[in-house]
Amino acid sequence: MKDWYERGYVPHFDGGPIPQMVTFRLIDAFPGTCLKDWQLELSTMNPIEAECERRRRIEEYLDKGYGSALLSQPRIAELVSQAVRYFDGDRYDLHAWCVMPNHVHAFLTPKPEMSLPGILHSWKSFTANKANKLLDRHGSFWQREYFDRFVRDQKHFVAAIEYIENNPVKAGLAVDPTAWPFGSAAFR
Repeated sequence: MKDWYERGYVPHFDGGPIPQMVTFRLIDAFPGTCLKDWQLELSTMNPIEAECERRRRIEEYLDKGYGSALLSQPRIAELVSQAVRYFDGDRYDLHAWCVMPNHVHAFLTPKPEMSLPGILHSWKSFTANKANKLLDRHGSFWQREYFDRFVRDQKHFVAAIEYIENNPVKAGLAVDPTAWPFGSAAFR
């Protein structure tokens, strides 16, 4: 059944064929202690404001490229880029995507017979196995959880694309979105 569910500490929404923005991260990109500390700090705020601030802090932290940043290696970034694009039009419609040094953003609409968790599992499983072989490493590659957000209207749709494609510029990795080789802006 497609609906809200939880696999850990992050609620997810598998709404079927609706546009959804997802972010998934390398295993060492974001320590869980940050979330716990922030939850305590933000506990006195209005819940909606606290959630906005939590998301802002997560985005800011990820854009600093902490951790091993294995996706900063062009061969690994290209592997992930190709995997995200591979089933575009078949399992999902891919609206925008960007591979950053320690995380990935994708904006997609799953096909009716596909589930968002299934798509994410496919991407993460395939790329983890291939990347670990290329890097001669073992163990977890991606964090188990991912962040997802369904897109509510056309204004939100356009904003999601702009956010994803401008992420390398915001993080100081490119001067123009089209100059970042591991994102959809370079392909438009």
